Amino acid sequence: MYKCNSRRLQDSIEQFSQFGATINGGVTRLSLSNEDVLARDYFCKCCEELGMEIKVDDMANIYALLPGKKEVPPIVMGSHLDSVEKGGKFDGVLGVLTALEAIRTLKDNDVELDVPLMIVNFTNEEGARFDPAMMSSGVIASKFDKDKMLQSADKNGMSFQEALKASGYEGDPQHRLIEALAYIELHIEQGPVLEAKQIEIGVVQGVLGMVCYEITITGESNHAGTTPMSMRKDPMIVAAKTMLSLHEQLGEIDEQLVFTFGRMNVFPNIHTVIPNKVTFTMDSRHQKPDVMQRVEEILNALPTEDMGCRIQPAKLWGRDTVMFDTQICDEIEMSCHRFGYSAYRMFSGAGHDAQYIASMIPSAMIFVPSIHGKSHCEEEETSFEDCAKGADVLLETVLTMQTKFSIGASYTLN
Repeated sequence: MYKCNSRRLQDSIEQFSQFGATINGGVTRLSLSNEDVLARDYFCKCCEELGMEIKVDDMANIYALLPGKKEVPPIVMGSHLDSVEKGGKFDGVLGVLTALEAIRTLKDNDVELDVPLMIVNFTNEEGARFDPAMMSSGVIASKFDKDKMLQSADKNGMSFQEALKASGYEGDPQHRLIEALAYIELHIEQGPVLEAKQIEIGVVQGVLGMVCYEITITGESNHAGTTPMSMRKDPMIVAAKTMLSLHEQLGEIDEQLVFTFGRMNVFPNIHTVIPNKVTFTMDSRHQKPDVMQRVEEILNALPTEDMGCRIQPAKLWGRDTVMFDTQICDEIEMSCHRFGYSAYRMFSGAGHDAQYIASMIPSAMIFVPSIHGKSHCEEEETSFEDCAKGADVLLETVLTMQTKFSIGASYTLN
């Protein structure tokens, strides 16, 4: 077994955190921004120094290939370099850097593999600049229409297509990831479970199914000072009642169900005017389809009217639970045991590129703990020791899998 160089990995994390560094120790590195381009340039330089071949596809996904002795499809590792605004220095980038550290460790030990290894950096995973999230992995997995994605615009009106051309990373569609033996993505958990359970490695079995609804409540605007309470059609009060009712009903379905009232808009949003319309979103996630079906039944059974206001639920989008390859998950868990690291089988509540790639290539994920469960904020933190343990497991899993692949083994595409 080979252990990765924990100090070198820490140096890499700290180096990449300078691309878009914020005053409070976080990172703002929006997709295809100047900061993202600098990180991409440095990533390519690091890979070229290792003798890796760099290719870029038409969605600016970067592929760095370390050739093997056999001409077979690669085992792919990676994640993304972009961040949310005022995010942390581990989210996404850690999956790229642990993969880079795995290759460096192989080079340190003069290990030549039969199977090629590839590191991928997916573009616009966060969706923080251009909607939707996981855009480019979604395009290559045929989840999104490329032409529509090119027209997605940021808050300044710049389209993804314009940013793509300006970045210098618009490549060739022939370079897209189409065939690979496996895909493994390492990521911070972005939640509190591993830390609470004092577990070192999360073996991610899949990504939770989810639905997102927007509930619109329409009432009637009037003067805040002259309209008696008994004569109002106030959608704000109805919205509050509806949220409380949903909180109670959904909370009784299953203790593993999570749901969030995340966005609210009030019109006309003036303190001296009774609102005439309120909208709010409800995001819900669970592993089991029957639980998600019950959530939707409750949402669609909301009363159509209350206190003179109209209530209209509308489904914005949803996804089924994505199951990762069980054999790869087994390999990850066995790698943990070889190092003596504790492991825990779990699902991801957050979306990742792996959920789309899993429809094309046998895939799985590795989680390392997030301190206090924080992510998508400047306070995001994972110990460098845990990062290194994740890199060890990633490398050991890849080495075990390539040995099996070299003698004709295969993994199941879920």
